[in-house]
Amino acid sequence: MNPFSSGTRLRDMIRAIRACKTAAEERAVVRKECASIRADISENDQDYRHRNLAKLMFIHMLGYPTHFGQMECLKLIASPGFPEKRIGYLGLMLLLDERQEVLMLVTNSIKQDLNHTNQYIVGLALCALGNICSAEMARDLAPEVERLLQFRDPNIRKKAALCTIRIIRKVPDLAEIFINHAAALLKEKHHGVLLSGVQLCTDLCKVSPQSLQHFRNKCTDGLVKFLKDLTNSSYAPEYDVSGITDPFLQIRVLKLLRVLGEGDADTSDAMNDILAQVATKTESNKNAGNAILYECVATIFSVEDNGGLRVLAVNILGRFLSSRDNNIRYVALNMLTKAISLDSQAVQRHRATILECVKDPDASIRKRALELVYLLVNESNVKSLTKELIDYLELSESDSEFKSDLTTKVCSIVEKYSPDKKWYIDQMVKILSQDRCYVKDEVWHALIVVITNASDLHGYSVRALYKAAQEAGVQQDTLVQVAVWCIGEYGDMLLNNAGMLDVEDPMTVTEDDAVDVVEAALKHRDITTQAMSLIALLKLSSRCPSCAKRINDIILLQKKSFVLELQQRALEFNSIIARHEKIRSPLVERMPVLDEAACSGRRNGSIPAAVSTSNGTLTKLSNGVNKPSSPPLVDLLDLDSNDNPVPSSSGGDLLGLDLPATSGSNHVQKSGTDALLDLLSIGNPPAQSSTMLDILSSLDDKKGSVGALDKLSSHSSTTPPAIGSSIVDLLDGFGPSQSLPEKGPIHPSIVAFESSSLKVTFTFSKEAQNPATTLIEAMFLNKSADIYSNFVFQAAVPKFLQLHLDSASGTSLPSNGNGLIIQKLRVSNSQHGKKPLIMRIRINYEVNGKSILEEGQVNNFPRDL
Repeated sequence: MNPFSSGTRLRDMIRAIRACKTAAEERAVVRKECASIRADISENDQDYRHRNLAKLMFIHMLGYPTHFGQMECLKLIASPGFPEKRIGYLGLMLLLDERQEVLMLVTNSIKQDLNHTNQYIVGLALCALGNICSAEMARDLAPEVERLLQFRDPNIRKKAALCTIRIIRKVPDLAEIFINHAAALLKEKHHGVLLSGVQLCTDLCKVSPQSLQHFRNKCTDGLVKFLKDLTNSSYAPEYDVSGITDPFLQIRVLKLLRVLGEGDADTSDAMNDILAQVATKTESNKNAGNAILYECVATIFSVEDNGGLRVLAVNILGRFLSSRDNNIRYVALNMLTKAISLDSQAVQRHRATILECVKDPDASIRKRALELVYLLVNESNVKSLTKELIDYLELSESDSEFKSDLTTKVCSIVEKYSPDKKWYIDQMVKILSQDRCYVKDEVWHALIVVITNASDLHGYSVRALYKAAQEAGVQQDTLVQVAVWCIGEYGDMLLNNAGMLDVEDPMTVTEDDAVDVVEAALKHRDITTQAMSLIALLKLSSRCPSCAKRINDIILLQKKSFVLELQQRALEFNSIIARHEKIRSPLVERMPVLDEAACSGRRNGSIPAAVSTSNGTLTKLSNGVNKPSSPPLVDLLDLDSNDNPVPSSSGGDLLGLDLPATSGSNHVQKSGTDALLDLLSIGNPPAQSSTMLDILSSLDDKKGSVGALDKLSSHSSTTPPAIGSSIVDLLDGFGPSQSLPEKGPIHPSIVAFESSSLKVTFTFSKEAQNPATTLIEAMFLNKSADIYSNFVFQAAVPKFLQLHLDSASGTSLPSNGNGLIIQKLRVSNSQHGKKPLIMRIRINYEVNGKSILEEGQVNNFPRDL
């Protein structure tokens, strides 16, 4: 016989496929068999149609396309005989799904079979409908299924109930017609019908509020009585599992009670006693009993408040945590995570067991336990829990991913619940001292902010970090960075034992010891650490005068660095130490106190980031924030985690963190390059479009940045600083003066945007020597009777324009035109005289707690701008 003829039996084809040694051989066999089946389909061969469909189902399970056999399913379903219908329906459920349009053709055949006199054919139609029923089929066949819920044969009633579940999930509007029939199924004696009936009632309650209320009123007492009888029933071998009577039915009933009791106090009270009985009488040494207990606990947490039951449920979960089965412990941790919002005190009693789960060898249990511990922490237990977690962090040999999660969680706990700043600093030093530290940049940035704000702990902090850095060496990147920063800022307190606390022992640190630590950090492989070390050495040269020559020699070694920024800083710092002793002390004074609120806001994303137009793309800028996306030099003083330097209100912000604004002056936001120039005493900042290299090359002296520094410093001895400068002069008046720029013609103002509640007016001016740049003053007027808070103005321009925004005059706009917000813009047009200005604007503000967004486009700029 031809092995690929239509007469080939299914088992022969399976044997031929399994005999293939390669995937290519298998594809060849399947291809030949499919070709033979296609030939039979085209010839309308009825004798082997059922055999061909059986082969197609096996081929489909292997992953090969069998769409060409879909119509054969319909033909077999339309056949009068049971064997053909059975293969047809099986093929229908396997080869088709509810999205197939072919399914529309089989609706009538299913309807006829649902009314067939042969109950086995009716069962086939119900099975198929329950598996592939679409919304259209559900609406067409729902009356037939409703009738079959009262069929004389219990197997048909069971299948009809399961089919009804599919129908109401597809079309919830049909739920009402099944309510009474579903309630009748709860009184059935047949076990299969009862199981399917309970599940049907559960689904009806989820999709139909009317059904939920009906079952609460009519069926709650009956379900409670039934569950009580089931719990107290004697041994029934037919439904017994490991000594537990019918656990599957008990779980189904508990799930239905959970849906009925949720949000209804009376129904919850009616089931309290039976829930307590199930929770106390069910054995927990078998999986079947644990499954019932888990559903009972879930039901207790879902129904209305009952303190005693919830404590009992939490205690059951506590027993689960002591189980040797990882699956039971995992589901217990998941449930405790939900329970902590309901009864935190009850969960706190099992804190020791949960902490042990953090040390479990299983990664999934460790992760869930860590999440639960994080939720358990509060002000009263933060010290004990943090100690346990840090001790485990020191000893843990877990995978790096879990240690990273653990470190992040511990840092968050310490920051959120620290009782005082000293404790916070102590715990962070312990974390930073780990062999492999997984602390993120924003975490140690926040530590530095806290240290700067704790003036009474400056000495304690620098001594603690100095000792930790000596013990840990230079392997811990973040610890070395924080220690070097503190030694540079508070090195004099380290040497003099200033600010000693009662708990500290005096320690002797010489100037050479402090320089040794920073010198070792300078050899670190990380460029950021090297940059911070150079700055710390510059500051120590003033705080440790006897080591100034040694420090200068160390800095000069970086002249050969392959990193341009380090090389340049080495030259500049060498010049400051060797030639500018008079300005060195004021230049390296301690940084101002960093703004904790601004740092926290930036970490939480509440301070919007700004974007520049220098890369030729559309740009959005918010109030007074100007951050160029392509700075001319990498600002290694900016240690923020962002790719671009963060604007600062002071040239002394070495960490890229916002400093408090200088009062009494309209300060101008500066790019990272301007802050660097200001730090290195190269006078007042240039225009925003200039780069550092442009400034240095514009000087007559051609000896590089050191010569520039010399020339500017000597020039400053005869020229006083500009009066009213808004930038902090770090060099005590050594910057050169600048004359005010000559103003160009004044242009008429325009109304850039106006709505029923807001009006925006632009006024323009130009500098005579720079006609391509337009200075815009935007004035915002509130026409409504409500005060606008959190007012933010943003703008975007095309690529041929460059846009810079200054700080707005405020963030609160008074009502009824009683005040204005003023913000200045600078627009540079690279196509001046060829293309006019154009701008899209976006304005965000809050009114009575509601956020409002207004957008518009400004097209009416004067043509000669």
